[in-house]
Amino acid sequence: MAVPRYRDYRGWPVLAAGFRPFFLLGAVQAGLAILIWLPVFYGELRLTSAFAPRDWHVHEMLYGYLPAVITGFLFTAIPNWTGRLPIQGLPLLSLVLVWIAGRIFVAFSAGTSCWLAMLVDASFLALVAAAAAREIVAGKNWRNLTVVALVSVLLAGNVAFHLEAHFAGGADYAIRIGIAVVVLLISLIGGRIIPSFTRNWLVRENPGRLPAPFGRFDRVTLALSALALLAWMIAPDHPVAGVVLGVAGVLHLLRLARWAGGRTLRERLLLILHVGYAFIPLGFLLNAAAAFDIVPISAGIHAWMAGGAGVMTLAVMTRASLGHTGQELTATRTTQAIYLAIIIAAIARICAVLHPAQSDALLHIAGFAWAAAFFGFALAYGPLLLGSRRRAAERRAPA
Repeated sequence: MAVPRYRDYRGWPVLAAGFRPFFLLGAVQAGLAILIWLPVFYGELRLTSAFAPRDWHVHEMLYGYLPAVITGFLFTAIPNWTGRLPIQGLPLLSLVLVWIAGRIFVAFSAGTSCWLAMLVDASFLALVAAAAAREIVAGKNWRNLTVVALVSVLLAGNVAFHLEAHFAGGADYAIRIGIAVVVLLISLIGGRIIPSFTRNWLVRENPGRLPAPFGRFDRVTLALSALALLAWMIAPDHPVAGVVLGVAGVLHLLRLARWAGGRTLRERLLLILHVGYAFIPLGFLLNAAAAFDIVPISAGIHAWMAGGAGVMTLAVMTRASLGHTGQELTATRTTQAIYLAIIIAAIARICAVLHPAQSDALLHIAGFAWAAAFFGFALAYGPLLLGSRRRAAERRAPA
């Protein structure tokens, strides 16, 4: 791993590192989008977007809040990967403004232009992919070009979403493309940081069995997962897709078991990473069951998105925010409350699909718990992200 370089930054502290604006904005977007969606779902509020209500909800989760968090992570991790200077100041502000513009143009596209909304919205991921590729290539950090490739596929999925929604009236294929990319990103990045962080803590705090290092088993799991997700994107209800999804789910369960997560119970900041990753195999298994018409397909989708993406993003956001601002790497009671809220939201959302008789109550529990988790992050960590950075800590902290 390269040693990152840093320069003095004397401007607005929130623009000193990528995680600061994008984690904060992503959290606010995640909470707001759900609070808007609930009354829209029940017909109490009308949207001004050209998207159908369901498509707007999915788009703002999949191509709104998640790209913000992914960008915050990438622009903080890339200096550690390459040893190059971080993106700060005006270039970072420009990206932030493009992301905000995308949310505004999508929200009001019914009264403006769906094509202009697509152009502005897609520009964000295009700029992120280009900037990340430039830094990784310049730093000769070739193995991490895989992440850039996945971000580029996410960009393609976003463009496809706009086109499919306009011409077909719904964006089913583009939704599955975006979800597949998110699942692969969690599988790839989570497979590196979870065992690494766990090993470092166990060596220091709880000697004994350590996580298995990344190896052939992980590569086989990722390859089969990519194949399963490709089959799912094309034909989610086909039995062949169901079989491959099921095998991938079992492999992810075995992968998770190899990371010694049960030995991290004393440190919730680590445990939450393992809990979040557990929703990935659950999503594979539920989608496998859906292919054989055992459960509705949305059960697996929400396991991946509300569970895998929701829990993992908050787990990474809290840890990175603490580490890169010089705070102690431990979960306070407030942070643990945030974790509890997002876990409740994920479980309630999955159960709302599996138990339709209680779906109204469970949907409200899921929505308010989700909003509480992300607004809780914004309130608890906002002062930290907006305040002056501690430069020495940012030099040392892993992304």
